[in-house]
Amino acid sequence: MKTFEYTIKDEVGIHARPAGLLVKKAKEFTSVIKVTKGEKSAEATKLMALMSLGVKSGETVTVSVEGADEDNAAAEMEKFFQENL
Repeated sequence: MKTFEYTIKDEVGIHARPAGLLVKKAKEFTSVIKVTKGEKSAEATKLMALMSLGVKSGETVTVSVEGADEDNAAAEMEKFFQENL
């Protein structure tokens, strides 16, 4: 399993538009990708679950990637977070 932490820089956090892009990106991989904030976590392929985390700007999330393509998926997801969130 690969993990990385990321502090959200988007002014309004993980809201509808970036969450939709995140779901689309996560669906490109066979690995299970989870986003965790505090005690709550959500699969990155589930839009409503991601939105329910209520991640705001300046908060740090942990992203975990586990599966056959986890090395590539983790690198691509980290790049996605840096470019979009």
